[in-house]
Amino acid sequence: MDFNTIEKRLNALVESGKKGELRGALSMLNEVDIAEYLATLDNERVIMVFRLLPKDISADVFSYMDTDQRTRLIDALGDQEAMRIIDDMFVDDAVDLLEELPAGVVRRLLKGADEEKRRLINQFLCYPENSAGSIMTIEYMEFHRGVTVGEAMAEIRRTGVDKETIYTLYVIDEYRKLIGTVQLRKLLLARDEQKIDEIMNEQVVSVTTVDDQEMVADTVRHYDLMSIPVVDKEGRLVGIITADDIMDVIEDENTEDFEKMAAMTPSEDEYLKNSVLTLVKNRFPWLLILMVSAMFTGLIITHFEKSLLDWGTLGVALTSCMPMLMDTGGNCGSQASTLAIRALALGEIELSDIGKVLWKEVRVAAIVGVALATINFFRLWLFTSYGPAVAAVVSVTMCVTILLAKSIGCTLPILAKSIKLDPALMASPIITTVVDAASLLILFSLARVVLG
Repeated sequence: MDFNTIEKRLNALVESGKKGELRGALSMLNEVDIAEYLATLDNERVIMVFRLLPKDISADVFSYMDTDQRTRLIDALGDQEAMRIIDDMFVDDAVDLLEELPAGVVRRLLKGADEEKRRLINQFLCYPENSAGSIMTIEYMEFHRGVTVGEAMAEIRRTGVDKETIYTLYVIDEYRKLIGTVQLRKLLLARDEQKIDEIMNEQVVSVTTVDDQEMVADTVRHYDLMSIPVVDKEGRLVGIITADDIMDVIEDENTEDFEKMAAMTPSEDEYLKNSVLTLVKNRFPWLLILMVSAMFTGLIITHFEKSLLDWGTLGVALTSCMPMLMDTGGNCGSQASTLAIRALALGEIELSDIGKVLWKEVRVAAIVGVALATINFFRLWLFTSYGPAVAAVVSVTMCVTILLAKSIGCTLPILAKSIKLDPALMASPIITTVVDAASLLILFSLARVVLG
């Protein structure tokens, strides 16, 4: 059933005031769909519908709402009721929520929290932003070495409902140091009398609380994990990061890279929630930088102005070919930089591979450049009155420009990463500006040699 049909049926129940039927209908929906439906209601109806939700799903629905919705709902519900919902949320979801709320609202809510919950939330809020510690959860299954499989299964049945995941179990020693993991499937197939440390995997992949979340996401992707343990500097288990949080990190990082590649300052809010002034502030500085850098292209043309006038008709012919040369060079640089940035993001290449990458792109540029230059030479010679000299100058310029563009496009992102800059900064706008100036210098230099 599509969402529009669900929305119409729920609206009909809301209008008719049939709260019992509405509660039953909501209970049959996924929490994500309920949150999406609540986003279509006004404040008064949101509160009424939200209070009808069963307690076991209200916290999950609350976690799927956007920041504006949750802020309005907290103000309408009151601190005590709002804190009850936050108490029912997993700690990592509660921390994510509190990080997005205004500071005054956070202080007000934490006053109503029990001491243990407040201590845990404050501990999470103290971790560096975008670190593993800031996105981990403490709702996981852990067992001490020596516990039997039967005892572990009994503990899972008793407390597993309150854990964020039970698919991977973590084994610790008497000092809480992580010594192994056990998959639930392996536990189910083992004998009850077996020790859990007899069936555990001792080759543990873990991260520390201060590791960057992007590095954590790369580790999870590389090892194909459903969750990854987080340890402190002494190797003691303090939390885990689950796949749903990793997916959020990947989405955020990809969005940030896309915005940087388009020459914009990244924004944390959704597009429609950003004000016009915020969008201007994110875009204007980069546009100004690129505009100033593009002025060098104009200075090059001005510098060769006398030569263009002296060449007469040939100068006009060269001028008409400038857009084609600059666009072709920019496109070639964009192709190389995009592939290099992606390979860096996936860990396929490192700084030590710069020679291999450059050699590969040089060979690609040679084949592409010769092919395009040949086609361009015969086009200019046969279908225009420019003559073979101009055709040769433009075609050779194109070949050299493509070679230069692909070399710059593949090396700049790698060099940027080597000096701790985001490779996405060296994307098409910057590379295009550099290649434009270079292509004009090559064109006019060759023209002077050939045409005099």
